[in-house]
Parts: sequence; structure tokens; C-alpha cells
Amino acid sequence: MEIQWLAILPGVFTGLVLGLTGSGGAIIAVPLLVFSLHTTIAEAAPVALLSIAVSAAVATCNAFMQGIVRYRAAALIASTGMLVAPAGIWIARQLPDLLLTVVFSAVLAFAAGYMYRQGRRSAQPAPPEEAVYPPCQLSLESGRLIWTIPCAKGLLFSGVATGFLSGLLGVGGGFITIPALRKVSNLPMQSLTATALAITTLISITGVVSATSMGFMNWPLALPFTVGTVIGTLTGRRYAHRFDEAKLQYGFAILAWCISLGMIVKVVYSIDFSALS
Repeated sequence: MEIQWLAILPGVFTGLVLGLTGSGGAIIAVPLLVFSLHTTIAEAAPVALLSIAVSAAVATCNAFMQGIVRYRAAALIASTGMLVAPAGIWIARQLPDLLLTVVFSAVLAFAAGYMYRQGRRSAQPAPPEEAVYPPCQLSLESGRLIWTIPCAKGLLFSGVATGFLSGLLGVGGGFITIPALRKVSNLPMQSLTATALAITTLISITGVVSATSMGFMNWPLALPFTVGTVIGTLTGRRYAHRFDEAKLQYGFAILAWCISLGMIVKVVYSIDFSALS
């Protein structure tokens, strides 16, 4: 097994973005592998999942020690996503790479828009909050979620969407899970982010196991990329406090939009228009 050591470099960059922004860095792992090492989306997705699983697991352990993970909600979403993730991996292998690239570009553009809006919220004073009562309410006595049927339905839908996209495209799902949890619950931001990390860890691990069992994991590429991601994440976290949060969010959004546009251009140039005429 010949290790592809050059994969450390895109891994370090992915980890830096993840460590500086706190989220979103994982979704650029796949396009970095596609552009720098000329892999297909289907080949890069399991590699990205492994790096996501390791990075998120480290952060989740710390959050568990702080007692801010809502583990029952995380277990429900993750168990649903874990059932769906293998289907996403299998479908990714059946679809043409051009179609997967277009889908990934659209998802990346959506994530960029989400991060841009997050940057605007960070830069502007928070408006007066209106009385909103999502289906999942925190108990004032226990500090845990009060379970209802609408609450369970919202969490299950989040798990299906997160698991499928994780398997199909190799994305962590944080940009889906965090907005979904915010919509269906009144969890404070710290607990919300920690719960999303736990979900991402469990679903990503399932994707890694599924990809390995199906023979889709490229270990000579995955191992150095994951090492690079961990190094970059630890470095990014160490220096994140030196940067303005809103500017980091804006910077990621611009980077993600540029990568999304580059992937679309790559698709256009790879199409043989002479064969269509």
C-alpha cells in the first residue's frame, strides 16, 4: 500500500478552515480532493467522511465532558442517518460523476449562503426576539428536551437528510443539522452545536464503516488526508480567537462560492459537446 503523502496538504487546509470557522470546513474536503488529486466525487466522499469522523469525535468528547450534548436527540437523529447513509454511498457509485459534481456544487453554494448569513448575524446587533415556540422545548426543571410527536418528526427528518447527504457526497451534515435543530428546538447555541457534532460523528463513522465494507475506501489517500485535517484543525482552533468571527464566516462563504463555481466550470469543460450534436 503506497501512501499518497501529498494528501496531507489539502487535509491541512481543510482542517484550518474547520478550526477557524468552527463548521463548514468539512464540506470543502471533497472539492479539494477533486481539484488537487484528481479524484472523482464518489472516490473522495469516503475519504472526507473519515477526516470528518475523527475531527468531530475529538470535539464531541470535550462537549460530553461539559454536559452540553443532548444525547437522546443526537441518538435519534444519528440512528436515522446511520440507516440512510449506506444508501447514499451506494447511490453515489451508481450515478455519473458529472451529475454528482453538479449536485455537490449546489449543496456547497447552499452552505456558503448559510455561512454568509451567519456572518451577517455575528456582525450585527441581535434584534429583539419574538415569542417562538418550536416543537422541541427544553424543560426548565431538568434542562432536557420535552419529547412530543412533532418534535420526534422534526428530528427524524433531520436525520434522513443528514445521513443521505453524508453518504452521497461525503459532507458532515453540520450545515443541515444545525439549522434543523434551531428550527425544531429552543436549544442554546452551545448545546445545539455540541449536539450537531455528536450527530456528525456517529453518521460519519457509519459512512466510513459502510464504505470500507463495500470496498470503496481508498486508505492510502484517506490516512494522510485525515492526519492533515487533524493537524490543521488543532492549529486553526489555537489561533481562531485572533480573527473576527464575522469576517471568517464571510471569507468561508466567498471561498465556498468560488469552489462551487470552479466545479461547475470543470463540468462544462469535461462535456464533449461534439458528441451531443
